Amino acid sequence: MAANDAPIGWKLRWLNARNRVLMNPAFQRFAMRVPIFRRVARFHANAMFAVITGFVQTKALTAAVDAGVIRTLAQGPASTAALAQVADLPVEAMQRLLGAAKAVDLVELAAPDLWVLGQRGAALSSNQGALAMIEHHKIFYDDLADPLAMLGRGRGQGKLAAFWTYAPAAGQGLPATADAASWQGDGGGEVAPYSALMAASQPMVAEQVLDAYRFDRHRCIMDVGGGHGGFLAEVAARHPGLAMQLFDLPAVVAGAGPKLAARGLSHVARHGGSFRDDPLPPGADLISLVRICHDHDDDVVRALLAKAHAALPPGGRLLIAEPMAGTPGAEVMGDAYFGLYLWAMGSGRPRAAAAYLALLADAGFRNARELTTALPMVTRLIVAER
Repeated sequence: MAANDAPIGWKLRWLNARNRVLMNPAFQRFAMRVPIFRRVARFHANAMFAVITGFVQTKALTAAVDAGVIRTLAQGPASTAALAQVADLPVEAMQRLLGAAKAVDLVELAAPDLWVLGQRGAALSSNQGALAMIEHHKIFYDDLADPLAMLGRGRGQGKLAAFWTYAPAAGQGLPATADAASWQGDGGGEVAPYSALMAASQPMVAEQVLDAYRFDRHRCIMDVGGGHGGFLAEVAARHPGLAMQLFDLPAVVAGAGPKLAARGLSHVARHGGSFRDDPLPPGADLISLVRICHDHDDDVVRALLAKAHAALPPGGRLLIAEPMAGTPGAEVMGDAYFGLYLWAMGSGRPRAAAAYLALLADAGFRNARELTTALPMVTRLIVAER
């Protein structure tokens, strides 16, 4: 074995030995009897059971939202009978649903038969992005009903991909429209529900980016794939003197004018085009790609980064903001969730920060680095210089 293969050999031998021990029923019984091991064993057993029952927990959450439990309790305490009436369910059925919701901390009892929101339910009730995601996931979960069949059919062969059938006809692949609430491409796919999700979650993402990066060092920002200007509106609220440009598909940009005007952003310069086919317009010293790159395959991302490099002046900067693979403590979001979601959608893949740093270097950017955000599960942030 070569010298550089030695660490791999040692690691493989250790992992094989560890797994043989953990697979041994006698060791499992021993671990549960010995106090020093029992806590660790219980932790891993609970974590494994949470994975096994994850689908049931998700459906309990969906049912609590659809039944109006979260919405009703956000207005104040209510009895089981009152909640059953709102949901048009028998009282016994509502009791069962509330028991499931209580188990996942969506609701709790303040007094006998007087329900209030639990800690997670209270946080959820005001999170419009999460509520929109719960509704949207009904399509995704249809594909996941048989995950091996979904994977075996190849990328983009299920209901989620059909939801995006308008995208190829629009000439830009899967769109980066952040909040194009009613636009339809030539393929006829209705995007309003997903666009509502993107629009609802945009303020949370923007807050992470705005807290992590100083926009006041720039004179003009261009948001590529910015939909109807949701991200730019959040930036403008903190930095009203910053000049702004919006780049997205022509049909999307055409609908952005009234929405921007309603937000007092008529001054935003709008550019219609496809970042697959068209160059990016010059003039900005900051280009932002907010939840854009992970929706696209490597060849599209490489070309987009090269176009951003060409559009920026020397010293200009590029921001990439999105959830990423390998995020400590949020691996389920970056690797499991987006890995399967993007497969079902038919485009893109979750990438680690290191992958983006390499892509940026290939495109000619320098000093690429990650900036810390408060909620990396929601978004991580990479900045690079032209």
